[in-house]
Amino acid sequence: MTVLEASEGRAPKITQEATSPFVGKVLSKDGAAIAFDRIGNGPPVILIDGALCYRGMGQSGQLAELLAQHFAVFAYDRRGRGGSGNTAPYAVEREVEDIAALLSEAGGAAFVWGTSSGAVLALEAANRLNGIKKLALYEAPLIVDDCRSTTEDDWVRIGAAVADDRRSDAVKLFLKAVGAPGFFIALMPLLPMWSKLKAVAHTLPYDGAIVKDNQRGKPLPASQWASVTVPALVMNGGKSPVWMRNANRSLASVLSNAQYRALEGQTHMLKPKVHAPMVVEFFKD
Repeated sequence: MTVLEASEGRAPKITQEATSPFVGKVLSKDGAAIAFDRIGNGPPVILIDGALCYRGMGQSGQLAELLAQHFAVFAYDRRGRGGSGNTAPYAVEREVEDIAALLSEAGGAAFVWGTSSGAVLALEAANRLNGIKKLALYEAPLIVDDCRSTTEDDWVRIGAAVADDRRSDAVKLFLKAVGAPGFFIALMPLLPMWSKLKAVAHTLPYDGAIVKDNQRGKPLPASQWASVTVPALVMNGGKSPVWMRNANRSLASVLSNAQYRALEGQTHMLKPKVHAPMVVEFFKD
């Protein structure tokens, strides 16, 4: 597998084989360097990860390889993670500007896929930017009814742990907030991935800023993403909790041009081989 280093922040024309990624960086509006891999040929697709995930952690790498058989796929590290820079103070608008820089790198237009908090970030980008042609959204973690508790206190505790540089505590608090079993949380510090999770724990409040206003157990307002008129595919796992399924059905209903699909047998832990065919069909249609 050949890895090319980007030169002067601009990628050459997309000519590489699907198995040979181009590694580069783009400068966001505030000067933060956003690291990305580009793999494959065809219409551009930008992948947006959820909390604690980046190119070196999570399922988007395998998904990128599968989608690269049909598209030019951009997988990037959200700001503050992996190879990407950061600028304080944080604002959701800065992450939208990062996506704008990637859109420019992709030629000005792209399909966008997002998972978990990345799905909500994708919505925010489509609400504010031109150039997003279609949205594929998996399990946006919205809470729109009383099927589970709200998260206001969780995000306060996570923010306090990050402020005190208690990274392990921040990750554990987040895992508890999203419903991970206690035995799983106790086991995680013993696994090799724990160091990678701690390395990006400081970005958890960023995800909180993106999602917390829509985790209050209230219906989504029809005006929430009124400017999102591009075709959207809203998905969740068929085995995911009731609150998650309700939330994504509700999301599809408030978007003006959306369809809803449940992936039979799937959960929040995305399985790229199951997920990719549906995304390919939607983007190609």
